[in-house]
Amino acid sequence: MKIQQGNSLWSDAWQRLKQNRMAYLSLWLLVVIFSACFILPMTPLIPDPDIQDLPNAFKGPSSGHILGQDQAGRDLLSRLLSGGQISLLVGFIATLISIVIGITYGAISGYKGGKTDGIMMRIVDVLYGLPFLILIILFSMLLSAVIKQHEATLIDDWSWPTPLVNLIVNILPLCLTIGLLGWYTMARVVRSQVLSTKKLEYVEAAVSLGLTHRNILFKQILPNLLGPIIVYTTLTIPGFILTEATLSFLGVGVQPPNSSWGIMLSEGANYLETQPRLLYIPSLVFSVTLLSLNFLGDGLRDALDPKASKD
Repeated sequence: MKIQQGNSLWSDAWQRLKQNRMAYLSLWLLVVIFSACFILPMTPLIPDPDIQDLPNAFKGPSSGHILGQDQAGRDLLSRLLSGGQISLLVGFIATLISIVIGITYGAISGYKGGKTDGIMMRIVDVLYGLPFLILIILFSMLLSAVIKQHEATLIDDWSWPTPLVNLIVNILPLCLTIGLLGWYTMARVVRSQVLSTKKLEYVEAAVSLGLTHRNILFKQILPNLLGPIIVYTTLTIPGFILTEATLSFLGVGVQPPNSSWGIMLSEGANYLETQPRLLYIPSLVFSVTLLSLNFLGDGLRDALDPKASKD
């Protein structure tokens, strides 16, 4: 008799994800968007986004400029791709920072329980009551001022390229600020999962074997929470990208000479009546990216739900 080989949880989840047409399509749309933003600019097909051609400002699509040129004569496609790099980098780096803090904080709170859990969650409640955007603006400006003090050291003493230093000065404070102020929900999600998981039999067995609390928490419990963490991460990234775009639109996010989708939306809004494509094109790409991330997150939630495999 031939023994049928079983499928892993991740294999079953992948099959369920492929059955969700919207989530699967969103996954491939994101692959295309990421490839276009991070690979195409390295090819000679895409011109330099910083080259200005003022006599040809607002020129429409042509053989050398597929999407036309903006108010400074720069290639709109190259600016769209370079702006996407920054917006996506801010979203992913800030999310990485927030999930590291949120997972650690929430896991300790849920595992300890009792008074420790109560105190840690009250701290989160207080932080939730603070104005998120205002704090991001204040801390981002403070970090930018501190980093700019060392800008000359990075260029002169460490010989770092000027474009890289400009990127660090403009992006790093924003990533750190959003990440350091955006971990509250992740902490709550992980805490609730740990509270229910630590009562399971395999955790009690680990305790009876004399394993340390650190081993039980980070090697036994957290690996089994990878599904919910991945799902919430995919839902966090679009929120942080939207936060960056909002701040850049208001002029307090990414600063020139760097660009982002938020800056392009802000600049395009100034020419809505005369040159609507300067607003519509980045708006379309920005919206498709956010919707794809949200649809993918919803699809992963359904695919990684243990109850779904029993249906």
